[in-house]
Amino acid sequence: MTDVIESSPRQTAGTAGTDRRTLLLLAHGSIEPQAQEATRALARAVGQSTACLVEVAYLRHARPTAHQALHTLAETGHNRIIVVPLLLTSAFHARVDLPMALADAPALPPLVTPVLGGSSTAPEGRLVAALRRRLVELDVEFDAVVVAAAGSSDSDACRSVSAMAAAVGADLGLPCLAGFASTASPTPAEAVEELRRAGARRIAVASYCFAPGRLFHQAAHASAEAGVVGVSKPLGDAPELVGLILERFHEACDANTGIDWL
Repeated sequence: MTDVIESSPRQTAGTAGTDRRTLLLLAHGSIEPQAQEATRALARAVGQSTACLVEVAYLRHARPTAHQALHTLAETGHNRIIVVPLLLTSAFHARVDLPMALADAPALPPLVTPVLGGSSTAPEGRLVAALRRRLVELDVEFDAVVVAAAGSSDSDACRSVSAMAAAVGADLGLPCLAGFASTASPTPAEAVEELRRAGARRIAVASYCFAPGRLFHQAAHASAEAGVVGVSKPLGDAPELVGLILERFHEACDANTGIDWL
């Protein structure tokens, strides 16, 4: 592996009494160093709540890649690997990049959990709570919200973001629309204007992303120019996200209890 991965304290493969399962957080990656720092902070937070080894890899723009991480783990005796993709929709990255990244796994192939964002009919409640937490942290009054996401040409992915926005609005009891930083419409700024035309005066933006990458900064800048009262920080190491990751990890472990991994 070319980069040192910051994670929970390492366990020695084969040590008596330790869980040799490894949780690999697979993030998209970004040209922004802050994004990788946020992912490593999330890994540390997850590692503090589980006895297993927690590692990080990336699909693009950063190292280690999934290929590098899986081979290094295999070389050190960690063959029971569960991959939790840090993806919010089942768009291109989930359908194409993720299988390609894991195609050349050494020894036993890893188990891969579903993406974290839920579907267009069932938004993930823990992420609704995490988005609410980040909005509350702004410490400003607001009467409407835009949920700002990266955007996709995949209509199902966009519908799942719109469903998340509807769930956030229902949770807060406020008007809430989705906005997309690229590819899809409306943009966050357009969503702000639509809410303003409907009577909202103090609009906040909930950043529906894991880390502060290029599209987060793009959406935040455009939203600020549109006159919002605040833009929340990314989900990062929010406790609700940590809990969701651990839930997916343990569900995968439970579903495969009795399988001889080694």
